[in-house]
Amino acid sequence: MAGTRWLSDDEIEAWRPLAALVLLLPPRLEEPLQAHGLTFFEYSVLVVLADACERTAAMSELAHLAGGSLSRTSHSARRLEQRGWLRRSRCPTDGRVTLVTLTDEGHRHLVEAAPDHVESVRRAIFDALTPQQADELGRHVTTILTNLAPTGPWADETERPTGRSTPRR
Repeated sequence: MAGTRWLSDDEIEAWRPLAALVLLLPPRLEEPLQAHGLTFFEYSVLVVLADACERTAAMSELAHLAGGSLSRTSHSARRLEQRGWLRRSRCPTDGRVTLVTLTDEGHRHLVEAAPDHVESVRRAIFDALTPQQADELGRHVTTILTNLAPTGPWADETERPTGRSTPRR
């Protein structure tokens, strides 16, 4: 196996807990949202729309900001539309573009689900960290995400939003 760049001992020590986190975290975040009829990804879609101008985004932009493929985002949007939580329509200036709009009912549902989601994030992550560790975690994760997807929404973020009236992830 010449040419394989094996992990060093220090890299293995960092990788093993990260791999465990990747496996353990999703169910912890998903469970409280299931009580609201949402998956974590669907919740992310609603959050992106809640933050968008006029609660509307192009499907491709929504996929980009929610961190999903166009196909996954489109399927989720269809399910959320069937529940009355969002509406899809053609862009009046470009018929190739699908616009997605968060409905008032969808926003109300998001606001109802947000406290349970935020509490699960707090319990799973932030209760275990000092503010300094949380800041360091944010910087390290952003570095990794930028390596994985250089054009992701995190690539342009220089500061974290504060004082939002809309539920945060």
